[in-house]
Amino acid sequence: MTKRISSKAPRKQRAAIHRGPLHAHRSQLRCRLDDALREEYGLKSLVIKKGDLVRIMRGQFRDTEGKVTRVDYSRIRVYLDSATTTKADGKEAPVPIHPSNLLLVKLELNDERKQLLQKKMVDKTEDETE
Repeated sequence: MTKRISSKAPRKQRAAIHRGPLHAHRSQLRCRLDDALREEYGLKSLVIKKGDLVRIMRGQFRDTEGKVTRVDYSRIRVYLDSATTTKADGKEAPVPIHPSNLLLVKLELNDERKQLLQKKMVDKTEDETE
């Protein structure tokens, strides 16, 4: 196994992140959980999905809650229904937000996500018993 060559230069680090494959971007779409969800599921963060209810923690839309309408894997950005701006021609446009500036308040629970949460909770209890 060869060691991957990497640079400490910030511009090269950022370029490597943005040129990386889409499956690697998924891990960068993790978002912190609210205290109530953290206690309920025993997890600190989850990958954000369309339909989740989130609170914006930083920026001009701070303390605004909204539903996730789109997740852009290639740009590592999230679009919300409540974070929009008015363009020069008068149309509304969604503002892209980085997931590190969001807090998950309510999860969109489909079957796939329920199974994932069950699996993570079982894994965590097994680790604690050992």
